Amino acid sequence: MPQETEIKLAVTTARAARRLLKAAGFHVARRRLFEGNTIFDTPKLLLRRSHSLVRLRESGGDAILTYKGSPVPSRHKVREEIETVVEDPRAIRAVFERLGYRAVWRYEKYRTEYRLERGAGVAMLDETPIGIYLELEGSPRWIDRMARILGFIHQDYITASYGRLYMDYCKARNKKQGDMVF
Repeated sequence: MPQETEIKLAVTTARAARRLLKAAGFHVARRRLFEGNTIFDTPKLLLRRSHSLVRLRESGGDAILTYKGSPVPSRHKVREEIETVVEDPRAIRAVFERLGYRAVWRYEKYRTEYRLERGAGVAMLDETPIGIYLELEGSPRWIDRMARILGFIHQDYITASYGRLYMDYCKARNKKQGDMVF
């Protein structure tokens, strides 16, 4: 099955991230778009407990359904990822409800996708309610090389999900958890 290998890197501002990417030779491959993401799970949170997820992402008039398997312990986040384009997000939501799944968490972000002229990886600039992140996705070797070029070291790598980052953010600020929305 297809695997996703990625890391996140915290950056101070979107402007600083864009400067870093431009200096490294990246160009915008997909313009900045708003994303609404909904995570589905069983009432007993069986997917969360197994560190898996089912997500419906809506962005720019498109919808993508994603399954992510449990991560493999590594310096990078490595996990099975299966995605498909969804024609009717409302129908998928209804199917999940009929199967006993429910929307358990929503998160929003603005994402801009960057690529190099040559190379098999992608850099994404994510502007979220809890901070700005660069996400590098590709082979472990490509990720390490790009992170180094961008000025980061292995200790800067974040392999946590946005869900985990949000929980940590709320805990550090003694804030009640809810959806991570603007």
